[in-house]
Amino acid sequence: MDQELKDEKKQNIGKLSEKSYNFAVRIVNAYKYLTQEQKEFILSKQLLRSGTSIAANCREATYAQSYGDFINKLSISLKEANETAYWIELLHDTDYISPNAYNSIHTECVELIKLLTAIIKTSKLKNK
Repeated sequence: MDQELKDEKKQNIGKLSEKSYNFAVRIVNAYKYLTQEQKEFILSKQLLRSGTSIAANCREATYAQSYGDFINKLSISLKEANETAYWIELLHDTDYISPNAYNSIHTECVELIKLLTAIIKTSKLKNK
């Protein structure tokens, strides 16, 4: 991996790491609300697992062993973000979260999906 690609990777992953970590904090707080206030334990656990996994895989990508490994870790994050969007939608459609809470957290999840998709696509093009 040449220096230009390494520098770009660090810049992109820095922004992504911050956004995904902040999102994970929101997910943990949503989990606490769902379990303590709504007494919902099954769907909220799924949300917790997938929603916090996004940031964990982004963190792993920071120290990827190769560009392929970098893309792979971010691809896992993308899958987890998509799964998280599903759980958020399901919690909303079953009235466990309000429309306002849904709009806020779902919008943030979609932003992560878009950012991950863009970084992965760009990385694949530059890795050719």
